[in-house]
Amino acid sequence: MPEYDPHAITVEQAQAIIGLCIQPLHFTEQLPLRQALGRVLAEDIISTMNVPAHDNSAMDGFAFRGADLPAGQDRQLRIVGTALAGRAYQGQINQGECIRITTGAVMPVDCDTVVPQELITASSDSHVTIPGGKLRAGDNRRLKGEDLVMGKTVISKGRILKPADLGLLASLAIAEVAVQRRLRVAFFSTGDELRSLGEALDEGCVYDSNRYTLFGMLTRLGCEVIDMGVVKDNPDALEAGLRQACESADAIITSGGVSAGAADYTREVMAKLGQVAFWSVAMRPGRPLAFGQIASNGKSAYLFGLPGNPVAVMVSFYFFARQALYRLMGADVPALPLIPIAAAETIRKRPGRTEFQRGILASTENGELRVSVTGSQGSGILRSMSEANCMIVLQHDQTTVLPGEKVHVLLFDGLL
Repeated sequence: MPEYDPHAITVEQAQAIIGLCIQPLHFTEQLPLRQALGRVLAEDIISTMNVPAHDNSAMDGFAFRGADLPAGQDRQLRIVGTALAGRAYQGQINQGECIRITTGAVMPVDCDTVVPQELITASSDSHVTIPGGKLRAGDNRRLKGEDLVMGKTVISKGRILKPADLGLLASLAIAEVAVQRRLRVAFFSTGDELRSLGEALDEGCVYDSNRYTLFGMLTRLGCEVIDMGVVKDNPDALEAGLRQACESADAIITSGGVSAGAADYTREVMAKLGQVAFWSVAMRPGRPLAFGQIASNGKSAYLFGLPGNPVAVMVSFYFFARQALYRLMGADVPALPLIPIAAAETIRKRPGRTEFQRGILASTENGELRVSVTGSQGSGILRSMSEANCMIVLQHDQTTVLPGEKVHVLLFDGLL
C-alpha cells in the first residue's frame, strides 16, 4: 500500500489491510430451520416451486372477467359458485357471471379481476352489482410466481438468516439448511491491575469491564465465545495464553498491553508467534491497535490487540473487528453507513487523526435531527458509551466543527 507505515497508519489504511488479510472460513453444518436463526447461510437457496403456485385472490369479494367491467355505469353479474382458500371452484364462468371468492383462493382460469366486498353496491344470493369506474382489469389478483419463481435464487449464501427468511424457507417446504458453523473467538484482558468480579479490589486495582463488553458484542455478533479471563503482564504468561487461544479459536481479541509501556508485551509476542501487520493507528481513542496472525502447533488465528481503555476497546471493535469477523464467518454484511447530520454544538477536533466521539442523536422542536457529544470524551469514561446512541466520526483532516455544520454519524447497530 502507498505510504504504508506500520507504526502509524490511517483508519482507512488499517481497515483496508484487515480486509486484504481476512479470508472467509468454510466449515458448514446442516441445521433444522428453527435452529438456523441468526446463522450465516452457506449455500444459495434455489426455489423449487412457484409461490404462489396459482393466480389467487388478494381480497374477499367476487371474481369475474375483466372484459365485464362496466365503462362508467354499474353492472349486475350473476353468481354461479364459490371459491375458498384451499377449495378451488371447478366450473366454467361465462360472460356476465362471477363467483364469490375469499382471500388466497385460486382464481378460476376464466377470471382475472376481483371486486372487493366493500365496493359492492348491491347483492343478493344470486346477483351482485359492481360499481363503474372503480376497478381496472387484473385488480386484486396475485399472480402465479409473484413472490418466488421456480429455479431462481431466493436467498444468497452469506446472508445472516432473519425471522422473515425462516418464513420464506418454510413456504418452500425447506426443513433444514446448510449454515456456516459459529465463529470461535477467544478473548482475554491483560494487566496486573485487573480483577475479576468477585475478587477483592486491592489498592490501585480495577475491575475488568472489557471482558464483559467484548462478551456482549461477540455474542450479539453470533460468535461462539471463549472467555480466557485475565492474563498477567508477563511475556511468558502472554505467550502461553495466546498459544492456548490460537489452538482453540479462529480469532483472538485481547485488550491492553499494546502500548509502548514497559509492561506491554502483546506486539512483541505476536511477532514471535506470527506476523504483525500494524500496531498503531492515527485515531482517537484507540491509537495503540495491533492486527496480525499467529500460529501454534499447526493452527493459526487472526489476532486483534485492542487498547486497554474501555471506550477504546469498544470503538476499536466496532470499526475494525466487527467487519473482519463478519467476513471471517462468511457473512455478506455491508459496512455501516455514515449519515451526514448537523452538529448541535461546537465539536473540537484537530487534524491529523480520525476521532470517534460519542454522540446523542435527537430531534429538535422543528423535527430536524441534530447530534451532540455526550460530554467529556476521555477513553476511560465508560458511562459515555452507555449514554450514547451513535458515534460521531470526525475525518482525518477535519478540524473543529461549528454548530449547524454537517458531521458524519454512525448509528449503533444493536452491537453496543
